[in-house]
Order: sequence, then structure tokens, then C-alpha cells
Amino acid sequence: MTDLNADEIRDAVRDAYAKVATGDAGAGAETASGCSSQGACCSPGAPADSALAMGYDAADLEAMADGANMGLGCGNPVAIASLAPGETVVDLGSGGGFDCFLAARQVGETGRVIGVDMTPEMIAKARANTAKMDAGNVEFRLGEIEHLPVADASVDVIISNCVINLAPDKRAVLRDAFRVLRPGGRLMVSDVVATAPIPKALANDPALIAGCMGNAAQIDDLRAWLTEAGFTDVTIDVKEESRRMIADWAPGSGAEGYTASADIRAVRPAM
Repeated sequence: MTDLNADEIRDAVRDAYAKVATGDAGAGAETASGCSSQGACCSPGAPADSALAMGYDAADLEAMADGANMGLGCGNPVAIASLAPGETVVDLGSGGGFDCFLAARQVGETGRVIGVDMTPEMIAKARANTAKMDAGNVEFRLGEIEHLPVADASVDVIISNCVINLAPDKRAVLRDAFRVLRPGGRLMVSDVVATAPIPKALANDPALIAGCMGNAAQIDDLRAWLTEAGFTDVTIDVKEESRRMIADWAPGSGAEGYTASADIRAVRPAM
């Protein structure tokens, strides 16, 4: 567990992703995707290569406007969400909008997608991408995922790609996710989780926190917090192969020995 307080964590995360959004990730540490290997959840290399490694396919990439895919994330939550036409979707930590635009194609003109991000630079980038995509069923809202700017019981599906681990108060994130879901709604998330206690040296490193490794939650804690929030049918499927990807994010840190990507599913009961 980190010794940093909530404001210090938010500042580290907001600063890192503002730099990613503006292409100012730092000379010498910047990868081809425009983000530092220790400054954001991303795989070194081009964004297209990173996306393919995380489970997206070439058709997903071809459908995107330039700049929507930023090579961020640790999985493909849209692939596990089983979205249907007409559904309303919220993306926690929507970044440049990549997953929102993919979700919008699946929910169609009768559906709606809302991206929420706490970084103004990311919101500006996502809104610019919306114009490029002419995506009339997508909108982006500035806000913290612990306090979603979304009405009660108004959402069918919540997705998120490697963002909940960044939040200082993950229990609050899950409680608010439950609040905005309709009865029968589902949470379908890709995230980095802790598979063993994270050493203090890693947990207190702001770069590793912003890089999705230092502040990851223990699997048993996540399961308990989801249940406490009211969710049922909770599953957390760890992807052991993701450790190679995490090793590339922070070479030499050993973070891959303590963290891995996982697909997290949960349901708000229908009654």
C-alpha cells in the first residue's frame, strides 16, 4: 500500500496523462506511442502494436480517427462487454476515446456512450476525436470516477481499461459504478491487479502509480469491495501472459512479479 495521500496520487496521475494527451511525455523516456514506459499504462512501441497486443484487431484500428488510439490500456473491455444496440455505456477514464468509439459502433444510433476522465487535456483530445469520427452518440464529461457525473440507474454497462487501479479510493469507484448502473446492469473492466503484496518501493513511486502498477489493488480486496457495493456474479480472471507486457512498461522494476492484467466482471442484481 502506498504512503502517498489521495491528492498526491491524483496529481501524479493527472500530470502523467496530461503529458500523454499533449504529446509531452518527456524527452528520453518517450516511446513511439507518445507515452513514457513508466508514465502511463501503455506498452512501448507504436499505438497500433500496443492495441493488437491487448486484444484489439486490425478492423478496430482501421475504424478509428488518427489520435483516438493512444496505445494506453491493458486489455480490451469492449470485447468482453457483449454490448447490444440501444444500450447506454459509460467508460471510466476514457482517455482519447478509443474504447468509447468502439462501443458506439456496437450500441448503434439508438445507444449512447459517455466517457468520463479527470484530465482536461484528455477530454479536449477526445472531443476533437469525436468531431473527426462524427460520432453523434458519444459524449465526454470531465469528472473523477469516484464521483461520476452520471445520473442514478441510467446506465446499462460500465467499461474501463486500466484506470480503476489509478484511483485513490477504489471502493468509492465501485460504489458509484453500482449507483449509476440500472438493475441488471453490468460492469466489464480490464485492469491491472496485484497478485502479491506490492513492495513499498514500488507502491510509493509516483511514476509506477501513474503507470498502473504501484497502486493496483489486491484481488481479494477487489472482490470484497465489489460484493460490499452490491454486485453479484463477480469474476476476476487474471491473464498471466500479461506479465511480459508489464515487464516492458517498467523494465528492471520487477513489477511483473506482483501485478498482472485481469478481466473483471460483475452485475448489479435485477431486483
